Amino acid sequence: MRCVIARFPFELTKSEVQEAMKGVKPEPITGESVIIGRRSYPVKQVGEVITRQDRRDFTAFEVTRALTRLGFTCRDAPAPTAPLSPLETASALLGPAAQD
Repeated sequence: MRCVIARFPFELTKSEVQEAMKGVKPEPITGESVIIGRRSYPVKQVGEVITRQDRRDFTAFEVTRALTRLGFTCRDAPAPTAPLSPLETASALLGPAAQD
């Protein structure tokens, strides 16, 4: 399938992407991710491997769109957790109440 990433055309197939990611250790996921095989990879890491371009040259959206069209499952960035209030922070630092 023809995909355009960072203004460059690529002919990609699902099996080629799977083969390219074999033996690649997934980095910690902080943004969008894609499931390839039984592993979850950051979308930017996959884009870098399959295009051989620097991650700054393309967007996560471009890679996500291409991988979705190839049939991979892509996930959005995890929702940020709400910051703890000062009371919750203090309670977490003190730990559970001691029982006599």
